[in-house]
Amino acid sequence: MGVLVLDRGRSGGEVGRAVRALVERARSAGGVDAAVGFGLGASLFEGAGSREPRQLKTMPTFAGDLLDPAQSHGDLLVRAAGEDAAVVRKAVAEVKATAVKAGWTVRWAIDGFRADNRVEGGRGLARNPFHFTEGFGNPETAREVANRVLVREGQGEPEWAVGGSYQVVRVVRFATELWDKDSVHEQERIMGRRRNGKWLDGAPVGEEPNFAADPKGRRTPLDSHVRLAAPDRRNPPPLVRRSYSYDRGDGDTGIIFNCYQRDLAEGFEAVQERLEGEVLAKYVLTTGGGYFFVPPPGDAWIGALS
Repeated sequence: MGVLVLDRGRSGGEVGRAVRALVERARSAGGVDAAVGFGLGASLFEGAGSREPRQLKTMPTFAGDLLDPAQSHGDLLVRAAGEDAAVVRKAVAEVKATAVKAGWTVRWAIDGFRADNRVEGGRGLARNPFHFTEGFGNPETAREVANRVLVREGQGEPEWAVGGSYQVVRVVRFATELWDKDSVHEQERIMGRRRNGKWLDGAPVGEEPNFAADPKGRRTPLDSHVRLAAPDRRNPPPLVRRSYSYDRGDGDTGIIFNCYQRDLAEGFEAVQERLEGEVLAKYVLTTGGGYFFVPPPGDAWIGALS
């Protein structure tokens, strides 16, 4: 997976025309072997008024973040994903060359991968740099995914945005050397799950633990990551995750946290507020990312930028 975040030239040119040309080139660059998608930043809608998605804004700095402005936010996110890393890199390079030639500037970019990537029970799973398998909290069916992710009519969004989704990207650096000094038992207590995804109270992967039966956190600590993120496992946060690992060398490893939701406040932001002060914070540092809006299928959304 490759992420390329661009800023358009501020020469006064028509935004919709500039975006359309870039979108067409990006799609052709991906071809049949790399899926290309887009995310629209709040800055792309300057002067758009009521045409802007109502929740779209610059991603705020949360407790413990150390955001690098050069690695955060941006007008347009281009994401390429596929089975062949070389094909993905080529697609990103072609989009970059086209964008620069057309007057866009590269704000930031990052490459990611999914170690031990697989599908189990309808969920996409992968192993992160802390040796834990991620993805168990996602829905099993496409219908459930759509219910959490897609903007609906009646939400007060512009008509063109219905069927789209709010995307949160967070570049999170992992202190892997510090983490690996802890025992596996301690790591699992911090996460609130076994490395393979099983619950600390003995519940199987495919079932939900009964946190209410453990009010003092003897089995699953009250400040563990999964318990803070979703204290009521029977009513999970309304979002879907699709994160990737990254490795920039020189010890700079971590994840490109990526999630989608129809409502930022009810989804990511509610979870992030609950995670403030968690034990895991000692081992992670968010250094970049941004909020974006993924438009619905088709090209009608481009007109909203004009």
